[in-house]
Amino acid sequence: MTLPWTLAHLVTLLASPILVVGVINRTKARWAGRKGPPLVQTFHDLVRLTRKRPVYSGTTTAVFWVAPYVMLATAAVAGLIVPMLGVGSPLSFRYDFVFFAYLWGLGRMALMLGALDTGSAFEGMGASREATFSALVEPAMFLSLGTLGSMAGASSFSQMLTFHGADPAVVVVRVGCTIAMTVLLQVESARMPVDDPTTHLELTMVHEVMILDHSGPDLAAMEYGAGLKLATGSALLASLINPFGAGSPRLLVAAAHLALMLLIAVLVGTTESTIARLRLSAVPRYLLAALFGAVLALLASIWRTGGAL
Repeated sequence: MTLPWTLAHLVTLLASPILVVGVINRTKARWAGRKGPPLVQTFHDLVRLTRKRPVYSGTTTAVFWVAPYVMLATAAVAGLIVPMLGVGSPLSFRYDFVFFAYLWGLGRMALMLGALDTGSAFEGMGASREATFSALVEPAMFLSLGTLGSMAGASSFSQMLTFHGADPAVVVVRVGCTIAMTVLLQVESARMPVDDPTTHLELTMVHEVMILDHSGPDLAAMEYGAGLKLATGSALLASLINPFGAGSPRLLVAAAHLALMLLIAVLVGTTESTIARLRLSAVPRYLLAALFGAVLALLASIWRTGGAL
């Protein structure tokens, strides 16, 4: 990427968590018949948290103190791999999607270890649920991305996500991958119907229960890291459904990409306003939708190549 596009990617990466969360909250408020908070309210909340002094339990160790910043760092680096503008990324190399998955996995592990370090059985329950849901959806992610890379003949996000074709099999592959990535977004960003980011019902809490003991700048890092994952996942989805390919003008691709990210935020807010959270026992069955999408993409890819991958 050229320097101007790299700078634009960085600005989008830093600003999109604030804007995407703001659009989701404003959409939910509209569905509830309210005006809603300003679109940049999350920024003011983060600034307020950074001005507070964190409080640590006597049972916690350095694991608890470091966990928020590991999560934030992994989310930020992962954002350098995904095309935030649909036209490439600053950090692109062969099989970078594997590195991306491991970055998200490392951030998730830090989040769970921080929760376990408190010595609270309640937070341990949330960590257990987080590990279970993530383990169920990750095979579908690797299968769908591997299929997409095989179809595009590429091994990096920048190349496989911008691949287009008039072949019906290509359309089916992208649809299947979109289904899988949609479920992945809901799991990784703790969104409905997998999780409810605003719930206070103890029996159903997952993400929120793991950050109960964090405060001040630590909580700000957690919240911003979660916003980065939400924005990165939205950018990943936007790249899959962007109708303009690599041969289109870059400005057109970037404009469509940003518009799709905002549309995804509106759809997330609409989903959280119109449907209820699934029962915990039903979540694993719902996560099978991701595997279904990945298998659908794989079968379409096999059909297109005549059985050779």
